[in-house]
Amino acid sequence: MPPRLEDARESLLPSTSTFKQRTQSAWDSFSDFALRDNVLEVAVGLILAAAFTTVVSSFVSDIILPPISLLPFFNKNIGEKFAVLRQGPEYEEKGYNTLKQALDDGAVVMAYGSFLDKIIRFIVIALVLFGTARAYGWAANDSVIKKQVKCKYCRKRISEKAKRCVNCTSWQDGREG
Repeated sequence: MPPRLEDARESLLPSTSTFKQRTQSAWDSFSDFALRDNVLEVAVGLILAAAFTTVVSSFVSDIILPPISLLPFFNKNIGEKFAVLRQGPEYEEKGYNTLKQALDDGAVVMAYGSFLDKIIRFIVIALVLFGTARAYGWAANDSVIKKQVKCKYCRKRISEKAKRCVNCTSWQDGREG
């Protein structure tokens, strides 16, 4: 005999309540995870870091690199410096004026200018972050930059104030326990 509609409805009711409970439990778990204070702080920090990176990239490319490009051994923008490792078919006729021309012609190039540009950007970002951390430490009397020393036993870097090494767990004041 085929199942009746009432029988099917009765068998679905427990599974519906189970589904609702599991969905509610999953939502509660997600909200506990996503709405914690430190997750929100990290999200805000990442958004600020992205904005900060844009500002520093503009500072490097618009303010720092143009004067460096005026040095005698750089006759054009640093980001456009390249060396041709293998010529493309059009090289014999006119050469390459830009990196894009060389790449469009199928030449194999070493774009060392782009690499130098990224190194300069990294150094400037690191210096600005270091300066920001120092300024925060001066203003708040709470240093972000912690001095580190090497462990006497495993030679790994640990906090200057550490009593035990986090790597080898040896006591730093000489006692062994």
